[in-house]
Amino acid sequence: MSRAPVRPARLAPMDLLALGMIGLRTRPARAALSGLGIAIGIATMIVVTGIPASSQAALVDELSALGTNTLQAMALPDVDPPARLPESAVAMVRRIGPVTGASAVANTHTVVRRNDRTDPRDGSGLTVLATRTDLLPIINARIRSGAWLTAVTEKFPAVVLGSVAADRLGITGLPAGAPSPQVMIADRKFTVVGILATTPLTPDIDRSVLVGWPSAKSELAFDGHPTVLYVRSDESQIEAVRDVLPETISAERPGAVMITRPSDALKAKRATERSFSVLFLALAGVALVVGGIGVANTMVVSVLERRSEIGLRRALGATRGQIRGQFLTESVVLATVGGLAGTVLGLLATMGYAAWQDWPLVVPARSAVLGIGGAIVVGVLAGVYPCVRASRLTPTQALATI
Repeated sequence: MSRAPVRPARLAPMDLLALGMIGLRTRPARAALSGLGIAIGIATMIVVTGIPASSQAALVDELSALGTNTLQAMALPDVDPPARLPESAVAMVRRIGPVTGASAVANTHTVVRRNDRTDPRDGSGLTVLATRTDLLPIINARIRSGAWLTAVTEKFPAVVLGSVAADRLGITGLPAGAPSPQVMIADRKFTVVGILATTPLTPDIDRSVLVGWPSAKSELAFDGHPTVLYVRSDESQIEAVRDVLPETISAERPGAVMITRPSDALKAKRATERSFSVLFLALAGVALVVGGIGVANTMVVSVLERRSEIGLRRALGATRGQIRGQFLTESVVLATVGGLAGTVLGLLATMGYAAWQDWPLVVPARSAVLGIGGAIVVGVLAGVYPCVRASRLTPTQALATI
């Protein structure tokens, strides 16, 4: 009576995992060193992408401070009849979809003096500007001393000095508790409530004395027409906003409105982003290749060292597929553990270096994903040749090494 052929038993996933862990448990030192090599490769990938990304973020912040998303609009000079921006210009510009903020200043055509004993014609080369309370964030300005104009102080004779204006008027600071200094504008005394820090984006503001919009109307006979509009928009839409600004500001005479071109820093910023993106991909690829070579070397050596084990298992009935599964599982486990450890090490190193350089911490999400997913893929690819080589050993060949 013939018997049915005996089919080899299939290994359950957990049994295959336990079998793949044998080499790691029996040779912990070698496994640890191999895993360390993989971890260093993955950590290198995280570091060489995370640190440049943090550096890029710091550089982009610096470039953004130069007005990459800011435009200026003003009336075209020397036209007949003279052009003026409408009083409603700011409100109309804010209706443009990509615009995130708009403010304005206006030349009051008055002279500022330190006191009433100064020559009335000597304005020290300074300009008195009517300003809105929402100006500071639009032009990336900040207060050096004192305070900015508020909804209350803008209605009274109060001024904020630009950094150059403060130096020329001899007002270097506003000590707490001391009486506030005063300046003369059009024979009226105005109290200095604040001093601005240097504003690289708008050097004209540094040489200006800023008066609240309502106060300029009531005290300086200001007519309410802005001189310069500062517009901030979505950076990706800056060119589109620039194209529609003239018609938005003055539908009747759009040709009399002059719009500044986007800052040259915008081109530098975009070029920087493209360059860093290519750099990230190149460095990540090199790090993964290095890690894959380390895994492949480790698994080839493992096959050579364990030929007797392979021969014994083949003699006891293990199939070639089971041998392949064992060594492929070991390769994947080794790479995964190394990938996890390398990801953690890379993140910690990036965090430490970014904090030391006072950079914003930026770790590309794809780097963290590649740290683990890439390690698994590399483990599979690097383990293919060793596991195939191990499965091709016949029992007699393998046992001959005992």
